[in-house]
Amino acid sequence: MAIAQWLNQTIGFFIFFFLDIFDYLFCFIYKTLDLFFEYEWKPCYCSFPLEAQAKTRKIIVSERGDYSNVVSMTRTKIHFDEISDTLYARGPSLLMRLSKLVSSVKFFNYTGLIMRHNVVDSCDNTYDSKKKTRSGSKKRLMTLNSTVVEKLPTTPRWSDCHCSFCTSWLSPSNKDSLYVKVQQPKDNKKARDNVVFIHGFLSSSSFWSETLFPNFSDTAKSNYRLIAVDLLGYGRSPKPNDSLYTLREHLEMIEKSVISQYKLKKFHVVAHSLGCVLALALAVKHPGAIKSLTLLAPPYYKVPKGVQAAQYVMRKVAPKNVWPPMQFGASLISWYEHLGRTVCLVLCKSHRLVDSLTRLLTLNRMRTYLIEGFLCHTHNGSWHTLHNIIFGSGGKLDSYLDYVRDHVDCDITIFHGRKDEVIPVECSYSVKTRVPRATVHVIPDKDHITIVVGRQKEFARELELIWQTSKTIYK
Repeated sequence: MAIAQWLNQTIGFFIFFFLDIFDYLFCFIYKTLDLFFEYEWKPCYCSFPLEAQAKTRKIIVSERGDYSNVVSMTRTKIHFDEISDTLYARGPSLLMRLSKLVSSVKFFNYTGLIMRHNVVDSCDNTYDSKKKTRSGSKKRLMTLNSTVVEKLPTTPRWSDCHCSFCTSWLSPSNKDSLYVKVQQPKDNKKARDNVVFIHGFLSSSSFWSETLFPNFSDTAKSNYRLIAVDLLGYGRSPKPNDSLYTLREHLEMIEKSVISQYKLKKFHVVAHSLGCVLALALAVKHPGAIKSLTLLAPPYYKVPKGVQAAQYVMRKVAPKNVWPPMQFGASLISWYEHLGRTVCLVLCKSHRLVDSLTRLLTLNRMRTYLIEGFLCHTHNGSWHTLHNIIFGSGGKLDSYLDYVRDHVDCDITIFHGRKDEVIPVECSYSVKTRVPRATVHVIPDKDHITIVVGRQKEFARELELIWQTSKTIYK
């Protein structure tokens, strides 16, 4: 065991050293290609801070801690969206340090400007007791750096897929709301309840609609309205290039496209992986609306005191190992902005070809809905969602779970595959420690995907039982 670990670390050192070099080179390659195709030198997170430009509409405001804030200004409001510091501080790469040194000399750094502002955060002020103050009295000291996130065009970039499926959201009727798959009871008046399904990272609503929806009993189909959503940046949902895919943006789109659109007052939530973070945030923001929470493989890592939470979670999810393959893949897309974009350029832009080859090689015996979810996204969306939601939420989940434990009136059920190599089963036990009333079911011989795929009939029965027996915890 010790020898295998030593080999993994030694081989990984050399492989990731060369990946550092390749990502550094691809930075200049993509800047050149962007300039050629889009007539503009596009910013990235390799050089921080970037040169300030007056024409931009978003600026990053830095704070001490695990995140910075993006300031979006409109005529009536100033929005502060938290972004993970892992976007621009991902490790002690020698090339990254040299790049930052050059950038600090080349670009003028505005470090003297101090901003004081009153902030009422639409989500965080609900659950964080330390931040609860009267409106108008809450102030934080911030230093405005010269880093600017450019307002990118809404239309797909040259490196994104331009097929009719991936660009269907650009039609006027679709561009302002998420794609939602709804399975209605035959008699809508008999619908007793609503269930909202939230998929995980690199997935889509098909993860639910192709597996569970056909396998619910006739009784469930006649009593529940089943609602599966494509999250912002995935499937048929909008993939705006000007979005940083922050928690606020994801939640607001779910609220607008699901809760408001279908006039939901009470509903059950079923969420997988990344979706668990959004489900908990949704429960915090709408505590009285949640009837039950079912979480599959929640990415909750106990962060030691004194450690930057986002950085800690990134190293737990993507520890820079070459084995097992899932960890190597996670490390590749987490640590390397430009190599990750190359993967998207090769695979996502060719997803129709991958789908056709899969059908051909399997003689059309394999359903390819997972390929659709895995490949139908943009690098901008997946990159920012990974860092701002999965990594960036590392410092928030403690307070989310505490609030759910103390204030959200619902049953909580957790499922986790024993062989999950993406999110270890210890994460679910940690949730149980934080929320003692939660029930944890560990499924033997199942991993991150097969916890649902392959056991959909059994899982459909388990969900029906949860909904039928959901009860009020607090009186």
